[in-house]
Amino acid sequence: MSAAPDAEGGFDPRLIAGVVAIGVVAFIALWALVALGPQLSSGNDGGGHALSRAAPGYAGIVDLIERAGGDVELRRQPGPRTGYSDQPLLILTPTHRTRPDELRALADRQGGRLLVILPKWQAMRTPGQGGKPGWVAQAYRSAPSSRLVEALVGPVRIDASKAGPRAVAADVAGRRFTAHLPDRAQTIAGGALETLVAAPDGGAVLARATDRDLYILADPDLVDNLAFASRQKAEGAALLIDAVAEDADADGFAFDLTLNGFGGQRSLLRFAFVPPFIGITLCLIAAGLLALWQAWMRFGPTLRPQRAIPVSKAALIANSADLIRQARRELDGADAYVQGQRRAIARRLHAPPGLDAAATDAWIDRRMRADGPRFSALARRLPLARSRHDFLADAQALHAIRKDLLRDS
Repeated sequence: MSAAPDAEGGFDPRLIAGVVAIGVVAFIALWALVALGPQLSSGNDGGGHALSRAAPGYAGIVDLIERAGGDVELRRQPGPRTGYSDQPLLILTPTHRTRPDELRALADRQGGRLLVILPKWQAMRTPGQGGKPGWVAQAYRSAPSSRLVEALVGPVRIDASKAGPRAVAADVAGRRFTAHLPDRAQTIAGGALETLVAAPDGGAVLARATDRDLYILADPDLVDNLAFASRQKAEGAALLIDAVAEDADADGFAFDLTLNGFGGQRSLLRFAFVPPFIGITLCLIAAGLLALWQAWMRFGPTLRPQRAIPVSKAALIANSADLIRQARRELDGADAYVQGQRRAIARRLHAPPGLDAAATDAWIDRRMRADGPRFSALARRLPLARSRHDFLADAQALHAIRKDLLRDS
């Protein structure tokens, strides 16, 4: 006993359609995330930037400014130059991997009032130890290269102060406050810098360029999230930032994120997913889906090619009639049509032999109803037709007489 053949195919069309649809959506989503990933990222990665909630980050000071009613902006791409009177204090937070020419290009493009907060900590994660998202497991001190700042203010020296008092009096723009310095605070010194907040050994923790509104905070622990470990340090951080903005006569604050890898770089891939080009991208996606649907619906049972001219009497008659119609010779066949109808009726009704056309027509008239059209009249009138309409009307009348006399279809 043989097994019954499997009625189902090897693949389920619905399953294949689902796989293709998921693949298309995943492909589009992948490229969208590649293009817009830096802008969609939360930034809570433990780095030293305004989106980070870790110790080296600056999310605390941003939140404090917003709660105090200040105007703060997080820039994911360089903003255009504006009038000098309405420029915010642009705060740059470069990393140890920031190139000097990159920092110089951003500073020259922005212009105006700048506060550069130098990096100090190198954060890392301990393998095998999972902490909270965005937290720093380990960090070590690492002074940045002096070349990073020399691109802006010339030769400088970055060093660490000696251990000493952690609270120093500061006076910036007529505002007096207490700066809580960490142990061995990071300092900067240079011929083109003016000290605003000094460490116990004389090095500048906060300095200002002598020829422009450029401020350099050598130790980030005065304003980063680590400074919010106590109320006094948080108050000192807020007063320091506010004093710098007052000294620069700035209108609000703006934290740059492009140096930390969260900028929206100009690229064709990114332009495809933002206005106004998102409309073109959606149209192309829709066109691709329609093309895929058309290709999918094309498959089915194979269509067998048919003959150009079918083999049958009906096809022969139809082809002959079509040739006559295309040649516009319908009226030329009127006399032959009348003779064919006359012979068919005379043969079926057994007309006497030897009758001519007129006598045959008269013999046929005697066998018709008195109230109907005469066969002889139609036979004489049909060859004289001058239009297709008249020819068709008389030909149909002759055909009706034949059907009535012979009782056929």
